[in-house]
Amino acid sequence: MTLAAKEELRVEYKKPRPLSTNSAVAHAVKDLDVDVVAAYPITPQTTVVEKISEFIANGELEAEMIHVESEHSALSATIAASLTGARAFTATASQGLELMHEILHIASGLRAPIVMSVAMRALSAPISIWNDHSDVMNARDTGWVIMFVSSAQEAYDTVIQAYRIAEDRDVLLPVMVAYDGYVMSHTMEPVVTEDRDSVLAYAPKRPFPYKLDPDKPVTIGVIADPDWYYEIKYQIVDAMRRVPQKLEEADREFGKRFGRSYGVVECYLCEDAKSLIVAASSYAATLKAVLPRAWERGLKVGLLRLRLYRPFPEEYILRHIEDKDSILVIDRAISYGAPYQGPLANEFAGLLLKHDIKANLVSVVAGIGQRRMVDEDFMKLAEIAWEARISKKPETIFYGVRA
Repeated sequence: MTLAAKEELRVEYKKPRPLSTNSAVAHAVKDLDVDVVAAYPITPQTTVVEKISEFIANGELEAEMIHVESEHSALSATIAASLTGARAFTATASQGLELMHEILHIASGLRAPIVMSVAMRALSAPISIWNDHSDVMNARDTGWVIMFVSSAQEAYDTVIQAYRIAEDRDVLLPVMVAYDGYVMSHTMEPVVTEDRDSVLAYAPKRPFPYKLDPDKPVTIGVIADPDWYYEIKYQIVDAMRRVPQKLEEADREFGKRFGRSYGVVECYLCEDAKSLIVAASSYAATLKAVLPRAWERGLKVGLLRLRLYRPFPEEYILRHIEDKDSILVIDRAISYGAPYQGPLANEFAGLLLKHDIKANLVSVVAGIGQRRMVDEDFMKLAEIAWEARISKKPETIFYGVRA
């Protein structure tokens, strides 16, 4: 290909194209030149791997697509591929992520730098194919880096950033990129994709340092007795501590190369705000449209969007909450029987206590099973956040549930 043709192709890639978040993830996998994809179909993730298989069939991606009989097998195959040094990917949702649960721990324990997209969906029973965050919240203590995205463009960009972080020798941990099923997975948005050379220049394939090699045989995943097991698990703790700075550096470099960056957390309308709403994924995007109207009504409420969730980016959150009077945390999962029954709210409660921050905390559980939330509901939450400056609410609010 001539230099002029390459430049023409590069310009073409810069034009936004209409993509769903699932399709955006598939394009990122293609542009990253992933070597092995193992997957099992589950709603609403399926079109991710369908699109990847289409890329492979068309010759746009030279990769091995492994069709397996379950999500448990999908992640198992992905681990095996990753440990040979292949760049590996899988995708899942809901019950599929639950079926993987045993293997999630194995992936992090073996330090396999896999990236997996999760189109978040409610868990059975009863059966629900609609969105909430129950699946990912059940995986929060498995040793995976977990990131939430709030647009198709951010999903594309974050999958690329995820490989740069996962394959960093100072990290070597699997990464989960999570977004709202249906609400995002099947919604079309304008997305700019990049050419493969540029993507690989940013996230080059780095050989796995302890890979399986027939010429230099090693045993991986053996029994560890009590003299060593604790230290091996502590290595994950140590690697997690490095992730926020690595993400900040990777995101800054991504911004320099491609003109888009997101930070570790994002604070919107925060500077003069007296109250904050903490939200992730599509709710954060909706709040960006609603909160300017709240300010017109005198409600000085900002948005703290959680992008990195595991490890919990304590230092980055503290920069935005220390001078606030109230913090309302929206959860789309239930931590049954916990002091606050929103899992994120419990983490913020611990953070406020640890650093002796006096802000009143409001725990709100909303949107379970994709219960309808419209602009007026988010305005109501802004009112609750504002009122909480002077009126503490110790109980979790199950917003929208019929008592």
